[in-house]
Amino acid sequence: MSDIKNIKVPLTTEAVKDLKAGERVTISGVIYTARDAAHAKLLKALEAGEALPLELEGAVIYYVGPCPAKEGQIIGSCGPTTSYRMDSFAPTLINKGLKGMIGKGPRDEKVINAMKENNAVYFAAIGGAAAVIANAVKKAEVIAYPELGTEAVRRLEVEDFPCIVAIDSKGNNLYESGVEAYKQG
Repeated sequence: MSDIKNIKVPLTTEAVKDLKAGERVTISGVIYTARDAAHAKLLKALEAGEALPLELEGAVIYYVGPCPAKEGQIIGSCGPTTSYRMDSFAPTLINKGLKGMIGKGPRDEKVINAMKENNAVYFAAIGGAAAVIANAVKKAEVIAYPELGTEAVRRLEVEDFPCIVAIDSKGNNLYESGVEAYKQG
């Protein structure tokens, strides 16, 4: 697919339903960063009935621990983390309103089922494009768990953040269909 679809966050159910596995997209708006340590803290807060440091409804979480920014930069290099590390946490967050996740690598069946039940989407970011991705970040601020250092939760304002729809809200999975297409030659 050669066309690039531009999407805005927060994501709506309608926008998510329009996305198809394999589509190239750019994302603009506010996204959040969180890796496994932050996800554990988010779930602990939910279990305790505490307010979360971010609004989950329509949100997109990018699985990244960005490098420290050099002087004059908004954020350092910020390539995606392997997503399966968040698989035990993701279904709960999806059930609470999370609409999108950005990372790399396949997801387990529980995550995919939660995505189908709640009209959520999983985007793949290109690991080797960390510097290009950093250019899409226009503003970055730590909003929770600063003690986690690079893994703290950040609020990022992004413009034309490049991704590919890896798994759409119907469960169509580029990690499976792409391999099959490659085998077919």
